[in-house]
Amino acid sequence: MSNDTTLVLGATGKTGRRILARLRLRGTPVRAASRSSRTRFDWSDPGSWDAALRGIAVAYVVAPRVPGPVHEFVARAEAAGVRRLVLLSGRGSDTWGDSSFGLDMRSAEDAVRGSALEWTVLRPSNFAQNFDEDVFHAPLVAGELALPAGKVPEPFIDAEDVADAAAAVLTETGRHAGRSYELTGPRALTFGEAVELISRTSGRPIAYRQVSPAEYTAALVDEGVGEEDAHHVAEMFVLMERGLLAGTTDDLATVLGRAPRTFEDYVVRAAAAGAWGL
Repeated sequence: MSNDTTLVLGATGKTGRRILARLRLRGTPVRAASRSSRTRFDWSDPGSWDAALRGIAVAYVVAPRVPGPVHEFVARAEAAGVRRLVLLSGRGSDTWGDSSFGLDMRSAEDAVRGSALEWTVLRPSNFAQNFDEDVFHAPLVAGELALPAGKVPEPFIDAEDVADAAAAVLTETGRHAGRSYELTGPRALTFGEAVELISRTSGRPIAYRQVSPAEYTAALVDEGVGEEDAHHVAEMFVLMERGLLAGTTDDLATVLGRAPRTFEDYVVRAAAAGAWGL
């Protein structure tokens, strides 16, 4: 079997489903893989990996929540004849130091960089879509978002931009080999400023309140989030408050030749779609 297909792991996730649509529109042979896709892929079940890798030239990899499995996956990808890997990681992962946040992503980066395959790493900032597709959404609809984030801003990036960049990297052989791209929005906002924009655009009174990491962890656990996962999310905010990830970069323009979408553009689109109620 010739290897000419692109594998997209996490195919039902925030970036995966957007990348799939772009690749299909380009006419790129693509295989969607996730725990619920026709091609099943489960990081906790290595028996599902080989079928997903068969006939694959390029793979988009979203690391599992635990360190380690990507090393074995890369070895199997090499054996299957995969030629290139594109890994989704996190902004500034080599600056996280002794933080317990992101050990999964750092392990995945080590696996990809240590392989004999052509690789590219995408390191986006927090997604703007976290405000309407993820854990921040329900509190916003309820009227208040409480997080352990203060005056240190975040250069939120639109998931559509990440998908555009990933689709370009996946289809442009050679150009991005051995590169790590730090992907950010065009300017940084505090969470309070982001919530104010959402409130104004949606026409609803929505407040932002800063809480401690411990308070946030307890609130997530009360909402049914596992204690380990809640602590992991809270640690992300502790890391962000160091201020090392607050700046913007030109890496998206390097990949796409254009500026990133603004947070205001995201908010207008999400509000028009009824994300926080009309």
